[in-house]
Formats: sequence, C-alpha cells, structure tokens
Amino acid sequence: MESTVPVRPLPHQQNDAALRRYPARMRLVSYLDGGIERVGIDQGGRIRSVESLVPGGPRTMGQLLEAGQGTLARLDLASDVPRSDIGHRIEDVELLSPIPRPGKVVAVGLNYRDHAAEGGREAPEAPVLFAKFPTAVIGPDAEIRWDPALTQAVDFEAELAVVIGRACRRVSAAAALDHVLGYTCLNDVTARDLQFADKQFVRAKSLDTFCPMGPAVVTPDEVPDPQALAIRCLVNGEVMQEASTADMIHGVADLVAFCSQAFTLEPGDVIATGTPSGVGWYRDPKRLLHAGDEVVVEIDSIGRLRSVCREELAD
Repeated sequence: MESTVPVRPLPHQQNDAALRRYPARMRLVSYLDGGIERVGIDQGGRIRSVESLVPGGPRTMGQLLEAGQGTLARLDLASDVPRSDIGHRIEDVELLSPIPRPGKVVAVGLNYRDHAAEGGREAPEAPVLFAKFPTAVIGPDAEIRWDPALTQAVDFEAELAVVIGRACRRVSAAAALDHVLGYTCLNDVTARDLQFADKQFVRAKSLDTFCPMGPAVVTPDEVPDPQALAIRCLVNGEVMQEASTADMIHGVADLVAFCSQAFTLEPGDVIATGTPSGVGWYRDPKRLLHAGDEVVVEIDSIGRLRSVCREELAD
C-alpha cells in the first residue's frame, strides 16, 4: 500500500493550516498520575504529559481529541524540544487504555481467510460488522474477569485496532487513512458459549473487561503501512496466533471507508480489524482461558498488550 503520509512541513510552513494537516509522530498514552487521568507521550519509556508540553493543553485523551489536529501537530513539534522535565518512568504509572472510553468500538468478524476457514466459514465478500460496548474496555496489565456461572468458554483474539482522529462520513478508501489518529493492540475477548447460544456476537464480546487495549496509540507516520505488521497472541508464553496484517481480507482503508458509508466515525472511535487463525475455540483440543492465564497481544511497531485472567463470582 502506498503511504499517504505527507512530508513534514518546513519551519516557515508551520502556520495553522499546515499544522492541521500534519500528522503527529507520537506514542500517545493515557495514564493515572496521583489518581488523576492524564494523556501523555511515551518517549523511550518516559512519559511526558501533554500539559507539560503544550501550556494550557488538554489533560485527557478525550480533550486532546476534541482539540483537533492543530493541537496534535503543536504537541508533536513541542515534543522534539529538549526539556529539563523528563516526566515519569512508564513503570511508575498505571497505564489506562489509550482511549479510555471510546464513543464506539466497531469490530470486524472473519477478516482473515484462515480464521474464517478454521471455523468452517467462507470468506465474506463484504466486511462483517458488530459492536463491542465501550464498558468492556480496559488497559494494559488489567485483569480480564468473568463469572463462571455466566460463561465457561472464554477465548482470545489478537487484533490491530484503528483509532479515528478526524470525523468522517462517506469517505473514500483513498482518503480514509487521512482520518486515522493511529493504531493500537486489542484483544477481542469472547465468551464462545454465549456467542453460539445467542447466535450473534454483541453480548459474548461485550462483557466487562472483554476489550483490553494498549499500550499506546502509535500515530500513522510511525506505522506508514498498516497492512505490513506482524501480529501474534501468546498464552502463558506459548504462541497461539501468528500472522501478518497483510493477510486481512479487507484492509484498514477499506474498513474505514466501508463503515463511514453507514454511520459517522468520530474522533476516538475504534475499529477492531479482525483476528487471524489460532483462536482457542477451534483448536483440538480447545485452548480456552482459565483463571491465572497470562494473555499477550503483540504487534510490531506498536507494542505489547498484557492481561491476566481471573474468575469473579457475582455478588
């Protein structure tokens, strides 16, 4: 896929119009600092808050998204300036999902041919969409929890997630990536017994904690081609899924365009682009998740999303 990222503007070109067009080069994170939610930039394991880089700037990711492309570009320029404030070590803060509460999470089913085949399904001609409720979202190192009285068939699905940065409606595939803020890792955790009992996806994939995301939103010029990324899932250190996003049936640009024909995509919305083969349900024997299991989703150029599983009895 040919990159759509424009050339960095020269200093004399950095007026407001140029700033609105320029995509930032950053790893954006949401985190807790003294119990207060903040948004910052991960620079080699040090987190610098947006507020410290842009005076009067937004405190949270939601506010940063509302502020728009001009603020993102100014943040990028400010992050290049050496400062005495080196921020927090990443291990000293609690990372949240980089988008703590998306407006919507649009998930794509059967978007890898091998995954469709392992379930005995034909590859779909058009994207298959469903929703995950935003209340399912958790951050890195948070626990995936479920009540064993509700489900006993919890499965993993490693996915590339696309975060929308600019609102779009009826956008073309050629222009779709211009609306992307960046990319992150996502685990589309699924209660398979609920999925097959309901004969649809929403409840099975929307239980609280069933949408881990993170660790960062990596902006597009750090990922110039989202269809050239290695993706894998490990359970207790064993590789369960391993593929390339090149194997998607419908690529990121086509997915953004397809969704936008039906509904408006807004800043902070997330598209989960589907999972490759190797999920636990279709293995022989099945490899479902149990209390104490560690699940890791890794995507090259983006990072490592770790979760630990725990059963939680209802009150």
